[in-house]
Amino acid sequence: MNISVEITLLPLQNEYETSIKEFIKVLRASEFKVLENPLSTQIYGPYLSLMNFLVNSIEDSFGNIESGVVNLKIVKSDRSNYIPNF
Repeated sequence: MNISVEITLLPLQNEYETSIKEFIKVLRASEFKVLENPLSTQIYGPYLSLMNFLVNSIEDSFGNIESGVVNLKIVKSDRSNYIPNF
């Protein structure tokens, strides 16, 4: 089963940009398809392997920040080729 995950890291500290950029670099270096926009990052792949990767990546990221929030939206399908038709 493939999934699509929209993920946003929100470090709750003054110096937040470096933490966000480092997290995105980890996502980019993965085996998964990654698409970015100014507000969030989308990552696509098989459910179990992608979720295991995200659990470890989020834990590592949390280790590098004082406090923070991660927002996830998970869709049960691969939406990486979505094109609006309106």
